[in-house]
Amino acid sequence: MVKNKSDLLQGTLDMLILKTLALGPRHGWGISQRIQQVSDEVLQVNQGSLYPALHRLEQHGWLRSSWGNSENNRQAKFYELTRTGRRQLQRESLNWERLSSAVARIMEAT
Repeated sequence: MVKNKSDLLQGTLDMLILKTLALGPRHGWGISQRIQQVSDEVLQVNQGSLYPALHRLEQHGWLRSSWGNSENNRQAKFYELTRTGRRQLQRESLNWERLSSAVARIMEAT
């Protein structure tokens, strides 16, 4: 089970966050829960990895944030993709497809 960013390929966490937010705005805990849920509990992103990544993506201009109320009526910071973030997600998705295809070819070689 992957527990932190250091266990993921470099940049994978950023791509997963961008992909999760492509579905709409979410707060940090919601992003983490969605990644865990969709990965069938294989990927568990801890706060020590998630929030620095969110801050970094916001600094790059790929995300914007605003305060709002969460589903349990608590104040939370919600993140959403910017137009630049959507373009970055497309680039990262293409790169991921190329990389994962190359690894699969190596693993299937006899």
